[in-house]
Amino acid sequence: MSATDLNRRQALRRIVVGGAAAAAAPLWVENLLAIADQHAAHRAAAPAAAAPWTAQVLNPQQNEIVIAVSELIIPQTDTPGAKAAKVNEYIDGVLADANTADREKFLQGLTWIDVRSKDRYRARFVNAAPEQQIELLTLLGTPTPAPVPDTAVGVAFFDAIKGMTIAGYYTSEVGLKQEIGDDGQMFFAEFKGCTHPEHGA
Repeated sequence: MSATDLNRRQALRRIVVGGAAAAAAPLWVENLLAIADQHAAHRAAAPAAAAPWTAQVLNPQQNEIVIAVSELIIPQTDTPGAKAAKVNEYIDGVLADANTADREKFLQGLTWIDVRSKDRYRARFVNAAPEQQIELLTLLGTPTPAPVPDTAVGVAFFDAIKGMTIAGYYTSEVGLKQEIGDDGQMFFAEFKGCTHPEHGA
């Protein structure tokens, strides 16, 4: 393993252990990322469900956008990406546990990114060329002193989905075993644990 690979793995471990909170993010983003951390703690300790997955919140078009954006955040390389880790299913679960107002903010972000893609590229985000998708996400991920109001919606959405993608991927079986190299002994010292009654917390 090269020094670069080692440094990357160490950085990823810190992300998983410390959570994925965004600095100076709107309250709704912080709320979603707090739920994401709880889900991540439970997901890392529980085996993957064998039953077929059914979305609780996302409709098919919204799910497509979540898959596309999360895969751009963590793409498939020599290891599987966010799509293979079923990050979209994880995000849907986080949204299902969020309050209505926070959930709607995220869903509005999905609409925003599709509308902006249509305006800029004359195509839905999932149908835009890869370089166009990357260009739009780069715009959202580039810090600016004061984003214009319309872009601020997309920036907040990107903060939310980026944090949830990181938390969901690096607590999935794919992320733990293949990307980070966890042997099953990784200790999530900073997670408070899942607080859902149905999970026995």
